[in-house]
Amino acid sequence: MCEVVFDPGDDVAVVSAISVATCAEAAATAGRLAAIFALMELRLTPDDERNHRSCDLWDFTVAEVGAAMGISRRKASSQMCFARAMLSRLPRVFELLKSGVVSVRTASAISFRTRDVLDDEPMEAIDRVIAAQAASWGALSDARLDAVIDHVLAEYDPLALATFEEVARRRDVEFGKQDDATGTCSMWGRIYSTDAAVLRKRLAELARHLCSDDPRSAGERRADALGALAADAGPLACRCGRPECAGASVKPVRSPVVIHVVADEAAVASARAENATGAGEARSAASRPGASSPSLPATPPSTPVRRPAAVLEDGRIIPNRLLRELLLGDAKVTPLKTPSAEPEPHYRPSAALAAFVRSRDMWCRFPGCTTPAQACDIDHAIPYPAGPTHPSDLRCLCRKNHLLKTFFVGEDGWSDIQYPDGRIEWTSPTGHTYTTSPGSRLFFPNWDTTTAPLSKLAPSSTPSLDKGVQMPGRRRTREEERIQRIKSRRAKRDTS
Repeated sequence: MCEVVFDPGDDVAVVSAISVATCAEAAATAGRLAAIFALMELRLTPDDERNHRSCDLWDFTVAEVGAAMGISRRKASSQMCFARAMLSRLPRVFELLKSGVVSVRTASAISFRTRDVLDDEPMEAIDRVIAAQAASWGALSDARLDAVIDHVLAEYDPLALATFEEVARRRDVEFGKQDDATGTCSMWGRIYSTDAAVLRKRLAELARHLCSDDPRSAGERRADALGALAADAGPLACRCGRPECAGASVKPVRSPVVIHVVADEAAVASARAENATGAGEARSAASRPGASSPSLPATPPSTPVRRPAAVLEDGRIIPNRLLRELLLGDAKVTPLKTPSAEPEPHYRPSAALAAFVRSRDMWCRFPGCTTPAQACDIDHAIPYPAGPTHPSDLRCLCRKNHLLKTFFVGEDGWSDIQYPDGRIEWTSPTGHTYTTSPGSRLFFPNWDTTTAPLSKLAPSSTPSLDKGVQMPGRRRTREEERIQRIKSRRAKRDTS
């Protein structure tokens, strides 16, 4: 922790404070990377047979880093790659980062651009030259920063440079930014120009039935047409509200794609009432048939509804207006049933029990994980049959964390305690504890998800399992796979 003190009325002091804070960020990042690398050296034993498991020692270390930093598995893995590059491949650049000479952005770009350098001799030369030049680079845009790093690579290891073909293979479309307005999601990416031409024509075709009185702008029509294309719902229906409009009679096709929305029962009832009383408005509302399946945790009638009271499976808010439009689109509504106090007799939970657990948890319950519950396994906290198939013993875990919990246990592994209200207390191999609560508690605090105490349901003994035999394996270790990928890329670039 550091404190930057300045006079907000003095512009010189303000700019100086920004500079000091940037240097402090670089030094703090260097300290964190050094700590991560030290943990990696303790955990990543090269000859350990666990490196050949599907959930290997890298995954084991990622879990600890992610829990300590409160970040997702993907971000924790990225931090470990950054730490390994800085301390084992680019020690001179790391010293510049530690002293605040280069920023975190610059160090990260250097780490990423040099990832395909394999041999020690060119790597040492690249580190030396970049460290000597970096202090004089000044403020560079991302594109220019990449260019000056590539200039050094071209001199000392040209096969480490990405080719045009590789750039084309990195075509991508991404969704969502932190500053997205509630109920909307930005989208950006890069596709072939020919595909873009086809997409523009297809969107125009889906909107061709709309008359001039449709209230949407051209951009809104394209956005809605793209949603209809994704849902395979057919042409857009006109929102003019005039019965004689041919476009208003277009009926979208029900989509085979399903997304899950968790909504408060009172919010759904209110949205339905608004739709029923506002018939004229309902005729002009947007609809996406079949695209959503709200499920409903019950709220006592006397409890005021917190608005908005509907969320997507990943926790993003669904505004009341959007909930109304989903219901206008004939979204299927399935009320959640309160689980029985008695455990179910089979290993796999029933559909109703699974729906309750997924809606209660909303995402993977391991510390820092952001995987939506619909993409998770439903895991028994106490392994079945010692642990009952009951919500007090069930929780959502993504596949990696499920393997981690199942196989990396014992004195040097992870352990956990699950409570009837859904809280889970995790203990790491170093003895640090992290508590996660059901995701629904953030959005539906009045929904009581507490179920029967496990001590009244589970037998007193847990059978032993030979988990080492059951763990899925790898043909090559993660490090062998990484090196093989780099060799393959370098071989494709070699035109000698």
